[in-house]
Amino acid sequence: MELKITTLIENNPDDLGQLLYEHGLSLYIETDGKNILFDTGKSGDFIKNARSLNKNLENLDYCIISHGHYDHSGGVENFISEVKKSPEFIVGEEFFNSKYKIVDATNYKFNGNSFDEEFIVKKQISLRKVREDMVYLTDHIILFHHFLQSNEFEKRSDRFYRKENNAYIQDDFDDEISLGVITKKGLVVIAGCSHVGIINILKTVSERVNIPIYAVIGGTHLIEADETRIQKTLDAFREMKIQLIAVSHCTGEEGIRLIREEQKEQFLFNNTGKVIEI
Repeated sequence: MELKITTLIENNPDDLGQLLYEHGLSLYIETDGKNILFDTGKSGDFIKNARSLNKNLENLDYCIISHGHYDHSGGVENFISEVKKSPEFIVGEEFFNSKYKIVDATNYKFNGNSFDEEFIVKKQISLRKVREDMVYLTDHIILFHHFLQSNEFEKRSDRFYRKENNAYIQDDFDDEISLGVITKKGLVVIAGCSHVGIINILKTVSERVNIPIYAVIGGTHLIEADETRIQKTLDAFREMKIQLIAVSHCTGEEGIRLIREEQKEQFLFNNTGKVIEI
């Protein structure tokens, strides 16, 4: 079975300098007879890039949003306005929690979705809130949810919070979902931001499906990581014998540099406009 992933938008410009880019992520995934939009960036500029890249947003079966931060869900409203028929909208059960990040000791800045569940309902869009730990969309496409802590070096950031009953609580990112695609070469794991830790995600996935992980694609949130954490992440990639690491967005310049140096030909800089075929 073939898998094609086109990066509609992310933090870095395309190789030819012809597409829009922004702090965010949006992927167009074609596999197993399905077309999937994975995240929508922060503004909706991915729509213009989709046209330039000849990706028809009218042909989508699913729109999956990895978690409830503005740089992954911010393009949703523009997307819904653009298409004549919306695909099934899939999020983690906790997606609509109100999310913030701390500015200083007493101030919090809203960091979440620009829309609520009522907006989706009023638009008569099919909404699926994933409650399960693992869901098969097809025989070869799997959603993963509720990731386990498997190591000591990937801690939840103390910068991110959710608001409940007028109280700010450190965000555990239980809403985060990742996508797995079974290919002839092994399992391809696609992550939005990996706030729970990319290795926590991969170890959880490995425990749930007995399929070697061939590739990791998307955001790894190593942007705030020190060199020790990045090196431990690289050690884990090597231990799991991952053959392709195509990361971007929140990986950060230092994370990308160290992964590129370590992985060499197994590393792919997944910037805006990149097309990956497996």
